[in-house]
Amino acid sequence: MPFTKLVKNSAYFSRYQVKYKRRRAGKTDYYARKRLITQAKNKYNAPKYRLVVRFTNRDIICQIVTSEITGDKIFCAAYGHELKRYGINHGLTNWAAAYATGLLIARRTLSKLDLAEHFTGVEEPDGEYKLTEAAEVDGEERRPFKCFLDVGLARTSTGARVFGAMKGASDGGIFIPHSENRFPGYDIETKELDAETLRKYIFGGHVAEYMETLADDDEERYKSQFHGYIDDEIEADGLEEMYADAHKAIREDPWKKDDEEGEKKSKEEYKKESLKYRTPKMSKEEKKERVKAKIEAVKAEL
Repeated sequence: MPFTKLVKNSAYFSRYQVKYKRRRAGKTDYYARKRLITQAKNKYNAPKYRLVVRFTNRDIICQIVTSEITGDKIFCAAYGHELKRYGINHGLTNWAAAYATGLLIARRTLSKLDLAEHFTGVEEPDGEYKLTEAAEVDGEERRPFKCFLDVGLARTSTGARVFGAMKGASDGGIFIPHSENRFPGYDIETKELDAETLRKYIFGGHVAEYMETLADDDEERYKSQFHGYIDDEIEADGLEEMYADAHKAIREDPWKKDDEEGEKKSKEEYKKESLKYRTPKMSKEEKKERVKAKIEAVKAEL
């Protein structure tokens, strides 16, 4: 019988170092995170910003984040469900919605920094590859707000939605270093980007094509899958106009609130709201009466 060396002996376990909790849970790629947050020492505590893009089943989360020793800090955020305020009520997680959410966070961030007027980005998306360049502010050249795309554990395949959010933020006036080779319409053989295909995705053209195909081939499935669009009388031909109007509305007011959220509630109103869901404490006398009532109920049953 051949001799097999015992590798995992007591010496191995005495030196074993447990991985970080989020690595064990499969939530964080620390190899990528280290390179995203490490800042040059001669920058003297200057924050290094990341555009964090995450997708859930029903929402898109876009955040501008900076890292400190105490933890990550959110500078600005935008969510897919907020697109309802701008007229996009359906398909809140598709490519076109990701673009609109990226545009929303870009305009919010720049308005927060008072740079929205100087860095307008691409006001009429045409699908061309463009990066935000320096602009003249008060007679001096000003570099644009810069951040890096953080995709987390998402697969960075060509045409992925994370690049839709990045394209929206880039067209919104933020400088995000990237190339065109992961956008839909990029041809790996010719090494060229088809701007028309990318524009189609920005305005939901791929969804419109699918709606038309499904309506012709399988009407029952079309009614089931797009019943929300049908109820709101949104047809395939009207999608481009809907997204164009949403982009315009986002640029006009990136901080738009719902009608219910328009007026801030007072402290007293918040307290009244919280009391609805809180069970009041019983006094000593009430507890005694409750016990007596239970005893009487048991006696009545006997």
